[in-house]
Amino acid sequence: MSQTLTVDQALEQAAARWGSADRAGARQLMQQALTAAPDHPGALNLAGCAAFEDGNAGMALALFEKAAARAPTDVAVQGNLARAEFAVGRTERARRRGEYLASLTPKAQPMCREFEAKLASTQRPPAIASSFYSGDAMQLRRNVEGYLHAASSGMPRSLLQQPKVLIAPHAGHMYSGATAAKAYARILPFAQGIRRVVLLGPAHRVYFEGVALPGSGAYASPLGAVPIDNLAADAIADFPFVVTRADAHGPEHSLEVHLPFLQCALGAFELLPLVVGDAAPAQVAQVIERLWGGPETLIVISTDLSHFHGYDEANQIDLASCAQLMALDATLNHQQACGATPVNALLELALRKGLRIEQIERCNSGDTAGDRDRVVGYASFALYEPARKSGAAIGFSPEQGLALVQLARASLHEATGAPKEPVPGLKSFQGNGAAFVTLTSQGQLRGCIGSLQAARPLADDVRANAMAAALQDPRFKPVTAAEAPGLQVEVSVLTAAQFLPCANESHAIWQLQPGIDGVILECEEGGRAFRSTYLPQVWEQISQPRAFLAHLKVKAGLPFDYWSPQVRLSVYQVQKFSESDT
Repeated sequence: MSQTLTVDQALEQAAARWGSADRAGARQLMQQALTAAPDHPGALNLAGCAAFEDGNAGMALALFEKAAARAPTDVAVQGNLARAEFAVGRTERARRRGEYLASLTPKAQPMCREFEAKLASTQRPPAIASSFYSGDAMQLRRNVEGYLHAASSGMPRSLLQQPKVLIAPHAGHMYSGATAAKAYARILPFAQGIRRVVLLGPAHRVYFEGVALPGSGAYASPLGAVPIDNLAADAIADFPFVVTRADAHGPEHSLEVHLPFLQCALGAFELLPLVVGDAAPAQVAQVIERLWGGPETLIVISTDLSHFHGYDEANQIDLASCAQLMALDATLNHQQACGATPVNALLELALRKGLRIEQIERCNSGDTAGDRDRVVGYASFALYEPARKSGAAIGFSPEQGLALVQLARASLHEATGAPKEPVPGLKSFQGNGAAFVTLTSQGQLRGCIGSLQAARPLADDVRANAMAAALQDPRFKPVTAAEAPGLQVEVSVLTAAQFLPCANESHAIWQLQPGIDGVILECEEGGRAFRSTYLPQVWEQISQPRAFLAHLKVKAGLPFDYWSPQVRLSVYQVQKFSESDT
């Protein structure tokens, strides 16, 4: 390198030349800088850009990783690393990095939109339109909505509990559409709360071992494209029997035939379509259990019953098969049901989890649109979870909430020496409770301190935390007596925290409920303990789950892209009261 140029000067000139499209001059200066300072993050970053432009995404990734390790707060380097990760197929890592950067700076937001657009463009197109169902979008919608209307019209109102699982057939709509619709009608009253579907069906066209992810960003029917739930896909990708097989999904009908029903019943949702090949039911059960989720997650198992028997014989076989299903007997064979493997996996879990099963309909193609010499059997079922014990509803009335806020206000004034405020009656708050008190000034945080465990009477907890929020929050100077009357006071009463089991980072993020969950992160690393929490209110500022968890790690003192099996997450909910509620 010329003695008249420092490394930083050479890199500054190289960056300028790169921006002016003088790639050759930029590369020469960059190479000189790398020779002089091989670990310089700026030189590594420019070298990564050159490798990326040359089409060598793997080399670019390695260079950007080295640069990011040496400049972890450099947004440009981190953005380049995210693009390289996306290019080599590390989709979820790229999206986590991108969404965290976008939460820090608007400059990174186009990158996130770029990722979304690229994912949406990698669609698995319809393979059975115009054969298993109408290829005309308007006609298809009329047909499916007609099936659903007829099915819901006859649905007993006494059965209106949200199903966790549906089992439905996958023949052409003219054969099994009415039977499938009777299952999908069960979710119509709950459609607004269902935002993701895990759909499993057997492989008919391509032999493979394991359970297959689609390797695409969307699944399409004539009614439009449904985005793939990539977090869910990444959450199960560590199972050794989970593979990515676009060739298995391409011609397969057992999943696609359900897509128009889901689109008409749910509207907007994310889908994880899984083709089940040569796999053990225990393996499939592991996948289903990891993706069980809450009421926002619907599981659909696709299967027909017996194939190509005479009408009467098929009825006898299918009656016996349905009896096994109703008994949660997980020993069906593939002559009884082509989807026996995922069905048996589901029945095994249903027995363990105490699910109730309902048989909705049973018929065969001889009853619908075929002759009776060689029929295929169809049935639909719904499975329901036991009533959940909810820890979310604390149950204080608005009047009690106002009293807690008044107590916090009086404690704030007492701590700061501001004019005294009246203290409300506290008889309702003698039981142990945990609360956070948040102080804001014109919408900006001014102090927030709280308890995560109920270790003292709630009244005492609110009083102590109001004083601490005013005087002991290390992020702010103590509140003054003159300031206190102008601050806004909010009290959040917490439920008991519940441990959130997670197999990996994507699984953790997938389970978080935006706007509902407060999250506690705990971790031990290198002999140090790390801990942080965000109240559910923080979702108003950080709405994306990937970025939410990244910021929570940073708050704990960890890198935003850190993950370890030692990470422990717990979730809680709050009942929030503020002076603006009055």
